[in-house]
Amino acid sequence: MGDEGATVDAAAETGDDDLSALLSSATLMLFIGSLGSLSRLFERVVIGRLLSPSAFGQVEVSFSVMTIATTVALFGFREGIPRFMTRFESDENARGAWFTGSAVALVLVVGTTVALFTNAEWVGVQFEEQVSTELLSLFVLTIPFFAGLQLAVAGIRGRENTIYRTYTRDLLYNGLRLGLIVGLLLAGYGVVAVGYAYLASAAVALVVALWLFNRLLPIRGAFRTRTREMVVFSLPLVLASVSSILLGRVDSIMIGYYLPIEQAGIYGAAWPLARTVSVIVSSFGFLFLPLMSRLDAGGQRGEVNRLYKVTTKWVFVVSFPALLCLVVFADDLLLAAFGNEYTAGATALAVLALGSFTSASFGRCQDTLSAFGYTTDIFVVNAVAAVLNLALNAALIPGYGPLPGLGLEGAAAATAISTVVLNGSALATLWYKSGVNPFSRVTVRTFALLPVVFFPPAVALDRVVTLGLVGLIAFVAVVGIASIAVLALTGSLQPEDEIPFDLVEDRLGVTIPLIRRYIPDADSSEGIDTIVEADEGNE
Repeated sequence: MGDEGATVDAAAETGDDDLSALLSSATLMLFIGSLGSLSRLFERVVIGRLLSPSAFGQVEVSFSVMTIATTVALFGFREGIPRFMTRFESDENARGAWFTGSAVALVLVVGTTVALFTNAEWVGVQFEEQVSTELLSLFVLTIPFFAGLQLAVAGIRGRENTIYRTYTRDLLYNGLRLGLIVGLLLAGYGVVAVGYAYLASAAVALVVALWLFNRLLPIRGAFRTRTREMVVFSLPLVLASVSSILLGRVDSIMIGYYLPIEQAGIYGAAWPLARTVSVIVSSFGFLFLPLMSRLDAGGQRGEVNRLYKVTTKWVFVVSFPALLCLVVFADDLLLAAFGNEYTAGATALAVLALGSFTSASFGRCQDTLSAFGYTTDIFVVNAVAAVLNLALNAALIPGYGPLPGLGLEGAAAATAISTVVLNGSALATLWYKSGVNPFSRVTVRTFALLPVVFFPPAVALDRVVTLGLVGLIAFVAVVGIASIAVLALTGSLQPEDEIPFDLVEDRLGVTIPLIRRYIPDADSSEGIDTIVEADEGNE
């Protein structure tokens, strides 16, 4: 009995270590991701302020072409590489997993780049107003460097290293690109300045990422290829990745096809603001896939379930203030950031934010399915969502038959509905096949409380005041603090919640007052529920 108790205690301690590592990574990635998000947002603000909505629309369409093409060419290895690397202990096998994925992907990348570059003029004239051939060509030439950067970062992720990804993708690539865009636009290069900035920054970031990856795992050395195994695993993922990127970028392309190109520019102003919620969700994702894969390989499905519940609840809590601001004060945000020309995208911004937040509430379901090896299921739910998204965009943007043309709002609704269907289906599949889900008494209470408590006063406030940028930032901060207070006062905290508070206190060097008295001990009723559930999952 004593040995069994010691084993349970050791397992719980290991689980807390995993949760602490995951939340520590998420804290860092949230901070860095916020910087990256702000960098991308500022980049869009600069483009919107210094160029016309029409030029902004050309940038959005060209960027979307590059992103979709890169995702197709990577063949799912951006996810496949870290998944396989974490399952091998020897450098030879880990190196082989990276080489296999990179070699196959780079062949496809080169072929895709050549095909698009030689047909750039034809692609540009397919839109309502022709997209600059020079701009589109620069984005196409960026594809090999952008794809190579993602493969290098996939290797870094496979070594479960957060900081090197931060240096290369979030700081260097985003920061250098922003600086080049500002400098070249002010120098009078016009819309092609954006293309040159993407090309140069991706090339530099790729070199640095490979150098840092080599420090974690020397690129030169013996390796064992895993071609058949990784291709079989990654084939459904490439289709899923294409479906996923279609959800994020095809709306801009279809707006450019059906509507005047400046409408794509207005939509492009709303899109990075709506992605604020996605930044918070993705901050939990960098280590989530390799960690879940490692736990699954060790037969710890119950621990996966516990971590899934806790992380999903905190994704909801941390992203809720941003959602409230994006939905209620959408027009104020666009006015403050981009100017009066872009406030026509306010409704689209609110719809996109709601769709993104609803999907976030389902948790990292696709990462978990991937960690468990259910890649075919990932493909199926992504394929269904992609077809639905294309059909809804085609129906709702221009309007056919009895449907009115909804324009930007139609594109936003298509993306929001498809995203919710995608992640809702992925969660249902995960729940059915493994029992892993985000729901407990505490999480359900959290999901219900915050919207009920905060939406009515926020709507009332919007009717009487117009908030500037400083006021909007203050609003988000106040709602964030008030949200924690509401959870504490309503008994919606649980024993595991002590870990994120410990991390915050360690990072800031301060003690958060009052909250700890509301965090129950591990032997409280709801804490026991969570622990028992985890133990049952392990059985």
